[in-house]
Amino acid sequence: MSHADATSPAEQDEQPGAPASRPLEIVFGFVALAFSAGYLFLATQIPLRREAAPGQIDARFWPMVIAVTAVVISLAVLAVAVTRPAQGREDLDRIQSGGVTRVVATLAIAGVFIAVWSLGTVILFGYRIEVFPVAAALLMAGLMLLYGHRRWLSLIIYPVSVTAFVYVVFGMLLRIPL
Repeated sequence: MSHADATSPAEQDEQPGAPASRPLEIVFGFVALAFSAGYLFLATQIPLRREAAPGQIDARFWPMVIAVTAVVISLAVLAVAVTRPAQGREDLDRIQSGGVTRVVATLAIAGVFIAVWSLGTVILFGYRIEVFPVAAALLMAGLMLLYGHRRWLSLIIYPVSVTAFVYVVFGMLLRIPL
């Protein structure tokens, strides 16, 4: 007999799953469509140093593939949400206390990161400093702290090492401006 079989119906009702919600699925479909359409628009705006020759791939190719795929999937999700009854969500937990606050804080941290990153470089004490490595490391450390990670060693090592990897690969080797 498994643990699930051993629990009484009263115990199972104490923590029911999230209820099915057709409006939530429709809203998610619209949000996904809006996000992917925005991404598609931004992908079309990528500046090209030179046009690709026939049969070659330019800088817009993969972002466009991802964007078009996202739009198609979003349309499919929206169509399913509108035409079919809502899926049962018994396997999902209800929203836990602090969950909404964490999502809002995550969006705020990401917004601050984007705003700071858009500075590009700053002059501090006569030295030109790249903003991306510092902002990215602080972003990761802040998100790890927000979601419960408390070991200082890994709060420093992980963000610094991932940021260094991204900066070396994209900024130095591929020469993509960060």
